[in-house]
Amino acid sequence: MFITLEGPEGSGKTTAIKYAVSELKKRGYEIVETREPGGTSISEQIRNVILDKENKAMDPRTEALLYAASRRQHLVEKIWPALKEGKIVICDRYLDSSLAYQGVGRGIGTKNILNANLFATEDTWPDLTILFDIDPTVGMERIAANSNREVNRLDLEEMEFHKKVREAFLKLAKKYKKRYVVIDASKPLEEVEKEVLDIILKRL
Repeated sequence: MFITLEGPEGSGKTTAIKYAVSELKKRGYEIVETREPGGTSISEQIRNVILDKENKAMDPRTEALLYAASRRQHLVEKIWPALKEGKIVICDRYLDSSLAYQGVGRGIGTKNILNANLFATEDTWPDLTILFDIDPTVGMERIAANSNREVNRLDLEEMEFHKKVREAFLKLAKKYKKRYVVIDASKPLEEVEKEVLDIILKRL
C-alpha cells in the first residue's frame, strides 16, 4: 500500500508520520518511511539544489522538472521495490505537492505538471492521500516558532503563494475523492496524530 501525506508548510505532517509509523510497526506492519523531494541518495542531492535558499534564480519550470527527476529516482530505487515486497510505503509529499506548488503556486499549470510527472512516475498514484489542511498564516507561525526545523526556499515565499497552494490542495481533494482524506491540522497535535493513525488503519 502506498500512502502519502500532503499539506501546506507548517501543517505538522512530519511529526504525525513518525507517530503513525511507530504505532503501525508495533502492530506488526512492515513500513517504509520516506519523503519528497528525497528518499534516496540521488534524490536527496536534487532536494538540496531545489531547496537551497541561495538558488533564487531558479526558473519555475527548472524547479518542476527537478522535482519530477527526484521523484523518478525515488520510485525506482525505493518505492517500487518496497511495494513489490508487500510493504507499506508512507511518504511525506508526492506528486500532489508538485500540482499544488508548481502547477498553481508557480502558475505553470496543473496540466503541464501532470504530464511531466506521468512521464516520470509511469502513472503511479498513491492508494491513500491524507491532506493536512491548515490556514497558511498558522502554518508559517509554527515554522517561525520551531527553531529545529530547516527553513527552505519555499518557506520564504509570500503569503499569497502559500494561500494559492492551500486552495490547490483542497481542489485536488475534491477531484480525487476516492484516495483523499482531509483532516483539520490546526487541532492539537495528539488529536491529529490519532486521527492519522485511525485513517490508515481503517484503509488497511
